[in-house]
Amino acid sequence: MKTQEIMAQLEAKHPEEKEFHQAVREVLHSIEDVYNQHPEFEKHGIIERIIEPDRVFTFRVPWVDDNGKVHVNTGYRVQFNNAIGPYKGGIRFHHTVKLDTLKFLGFEQTFKNALTTLPMGGGKGGSDFSPKGRSDQEIMRFCQAFVTELWRNIGPDTDIPAGDIGVGGREVGYMFGMYKKLAREHTGTFTGKGFEFGGSRLRPESTGFGAVYFVQNMCHEMGIDYKGKTLAISGFGNVSWGVAQKATEIGMKVVTISGPDGYIYDPDGINTEEKFQMMLDLRSSGNDVVAPYAEKYPNAKFFAGKKPWEQKVDFAMPCAIQNEMSREDAEMLVKNGVTLVAEVSNMGCQAEAIDYYIENKVKFAPGKAVNAGGVSCSGLEMSQNAIHLSWTNEEVDQRLHQIMSDIHEQCVKFGREGDYINYVKGANIAGFMKVAKAMVEQGIC
Repeated sequence: MKTQEIMAQLEAKHPEEKEFHQAVREVLHSIEDVYNQHPEFEKHGIIERIIEPDRVFTFRVPWVDDNGKVHVNTGYRVQFNNAIGPYKGGIRFHHTVKLDTLKFLGFEQTFKNALTTLPMGGGKGGSDFSPKGRSDQEIMRFCQAFVTELWRNIGPDTDIPAGDIGVGGREVGYMFGMYKKLAREHTGTFTGKGFEFGGSRLRPESTGFGAVYFVQNMCHEMGIDYKGKTLAISGFGNVSWGVAQKATEIGMKVVTISGPDGYIYDPDGINTEEKFQMMLDLRSSGNDVVAPYAEKYPNAKFFAGKKPWEQKVDFAMPCAIQNEMSREDAEMLVKNGVTLVAEVSNMGCQAEAIDYYIENKVKFAPGKAVNAGGVSCSGLEMSQNAIHLSWTNEEVDQRLHQIMSDIHEQCVKFGREGDYINYVKGANIAGFMKVAKAMVEQGIC
């Protein structure tokens, strides 16, 4: 395999898909040496097949607002790879959604899901519809229109969507309700459902909780005491909320959150139930701002239009959106003495930032490993639906602990380079090898 040749072909074929190119390039660079040790991969055209989704659905979503005005959005579902299980991945409702974004997310999801050890393939979907400022009735009508077009192509053994940015329990509930009506079946086709109708305990917290469990494993592996360490996080939604709760519980001190308007630095720590609730209240307000936090807590400071990576902290965990951390941010963090960076958002760091961390031997772990707790909990929800049982918080949390530990173990196995563990390389190789071997054994299909 020659990475440069493959990337040149991909960029010529899909010249506008920059985020997708970025995701593919990172994986190909990591796996090139291992790939070349397996001539059967070349024989079966694994790379050429794995970088193209199995299929992409694009469709019109017409809906009517509360004033009777008709709107039209574009809906997508990218079914990327089902070599190891049915397609699995979230649905994102945000005005920035485009096919490029969903292809990169579906590609990443394929390897992330492989790392969980659960039988799940990779997929992603969404629309350029934004729930912000819309009434519950408008959101319900949009969700119903979206599923009316999609429902024939999803199912409990085919493709199981979940939530993502702009899609929480409310939106999943509306989509599942319409799916159930159209398909005339009550199955585990969606995850992230309400607990009353098949959802799993801990699903809202699972991505954040799992990320902290992964960081714990990193610290244990390297002999670092995480208690008392200061932690900068970005975002203020469910993921950041879960990270803040669990990090506080195990003894870290979370000092930042952020939004589109800027970031909050709280030297006292974002570490009480009241402050965690404040994060949820800010998110549910629909205003996408964090400035009111500083108005309520006078010791906290709000920095308009800036990112939290300028603060001096021990650990950093980007939790917001792709490419939120630049090389300049990385340089600032390293200059200020950061010792560990763990992506929680999907591809949260730009390629140059990742390269800088690895060059400087900073302990860095990629999103496909760190944030796998969310889809792992979705996989556990699928299992509960299949056996018609509900597990307790403790049972789900125990399984989540074990899954994140297993993912960390795979990253270490494939990523050790002397005294340094290259978690990017480890995660990419571990996920790729499982998917590639399954594709070889299933023939050319």
